[in-house]
Amino acid sequence: MKLNGKVAYVTGGTKGIGFGVAQCLLDQGMKVAISGRNKEGVEAAIKALDDNKNVLGICSDVSILSDEEKAIKQILNKWGQVDLVLANAGVGHFAPIDEMEESKWHQMINTNLNGVFHTLKACVEALKKSEGYYMTLASLAGTNFFAQGAGYNATKFGVVGFTQAAMLDLRKYNIKVTTIMPGSVATHFNGNDPSEKDAWKIQAEDIGKLVMDLLQMHPRTLPSKIEVRPTRPDLK
Repeated sequence: MKLNGKVAYVTGGTKGIGFGVAQCLLDQGMKVAISGRNKEGVEAAIKALDDNKNVLGICSDVSILSDEEKAIKQILNKWGQVDLVLANAGVGHFAPIDEMEESKWHQMINTNLNGVFHTLKACVEALKKSEGYYMTLASLAGTNFFAQGAGYNATKFGVVGFTQAAMLDLRKYNIKVTTIMPGSVATHFNGNDPSEKDAWKIQAEDIGKLVMDLLQMHPRTLPSKIEVRPTRPDLK
C-alpha cells in the first residue's frame, strides 16, 4: 500500500499507542481520524499532533455500535474512503477473580472485545471497497495468562481469536487482517505515568513503525498475528 493520501481510522487515538501510531501515519502522508470517548481529550490530541490539518477528531465509544457507525460515516463524508482501521481502544482492570467487580468485568468485555467487533462491523463495507487493512491491538496477555488478569486475559484471548477468524472470513475480499500483540509498552495504561523508568519498554512509535511495515508488506504476504516484546525486560 502506498501510504500518501490514504485514510486511516485509529480508535483510542487520543493517547498512548493510538496517538503514537496516528503520528507515524501522518508523517507518511496519510489522513488520520482518531477517536476517543471524551471530547476534550480528542481536541487536545488533535492540537498535539504535528500535522493536525490532516486529522479528523471523533467522539465515539467503541462499546456502542451506533457510535462506530457514525464515526465511519464521518470519515467517508470527509475523505470518501477508509484504507486502514486500527482497533486500538482498550481498558484494563486487574484483581484476583474473587475480588473482580462486575462493573469492571463488563467494561473490559464491552470495550476490549465487543469494541473490536463494533469497529469492524461499522467499517467492513468501506474496507471491501478499498481492499483495505483491519488491525486489532491485542496483547501478549492474549496468549499468556497471569494472576489477577482473568478479566483482561479473557478479553485479549478473545480479541486474538476474533481477529484470526475475521482474517479467514475477509481475505476473499482482499482485506488484510492482523492482530498485534505487544508486551510492556510505555503508555499511561493502568495509571502509569511514562518517564525514564519506562525506557526499557516498547515505545508507542515502535508500534507505529510496525503498522507502517505491515502496510508496506507485499500484498501476497500477510503477517496475521504478531507478537512484539521488549528486548531487555531485565533492565526495568
